[in-house]
Amino acid sequence: MLILHAHHCYAICPEINLLICLRMFSDRVNQFNRDLHFTGILPENIRMMNPYTDPQVYETACAFYDKYYRDVRPRRLILGINPGRLGAGTTGVPFTDPKRLTEICGLSWQGPMLHEPSSVFIYDMIAAFGGPGAFYGRYYIHSVCPLGLVRRNATGRETNYNYFDSRALEAALQDFIEWNIATQIDLGCETETAWCLGRSKNYQYLLALNNRKKYFGRIVSLDHPRFIMQYKVKEKESYIADYLNQLR
Repeated sequence: MLILHAHHCYAICPEINLLICLRMFSDRVNQFNRDLHFTGILPENIRMMNPYTDPQVYETACAFYDKYYRDVRPRRLILGINPGRLGAGTTGVPFTDPKRLTEICGLSWQGPMLHEPSSVFIYDMIAAFGGPGAFYGRYYIHSVCPLGLVRRNATGRETNYNYFDSRALEAALQDFIEWNIATQIDLGCETETAWCLGRSKNYQYLLALNNRKKYFGRIVSLDHPRFIMQYKVKEKESYIADYLNQLR
């Protein structure tokens, strides 16, 4: 059986034949989300969220990708940490909470209208870029770890957790993360440059991983939207300008 990876196909197929040799970018992402699962063992009190097991969330994510990615153009890859509970952990779309999904992307949502500060920053930046159509026509946002993580405390309350927050968790997710990044590239992402959301642990991890695996020619770090909205919100416009400068 011949497996034709997306980035190989771009290299060998004339532009006029892309529709023949490639499925739509949205179809590839939707299949990835539909089939996404983790079979490893996580440390105690850590749980992985998979929103795509909920039919409504999966259908919502499909509608988003069908709206903005129904073409065969390659995209530039932006990698966050892992999905949060109020953004992709709810809607299935990275850095897109229900408010942004409905009010800006114009898609329907039947659940609670949750608000995620990181989503606010990303969509303010997207507006400055030229709007969702212009931005998503060139960029594809995903995460180093494709599924969200939560940690349960002694009272049973769950809070967002990052893949790098413990060595044991990082080790448990290593193969999953490597598979994920290679697969995101094969969906149709360019490899000359990748952008990393976060200038500290996420960037350090991704840089070390890239030095070993040679996924990308270079990695450009950007301040994480959560950091900006939590500590630098009064300077938000200057951070948006920095994003646009680095992305363009």
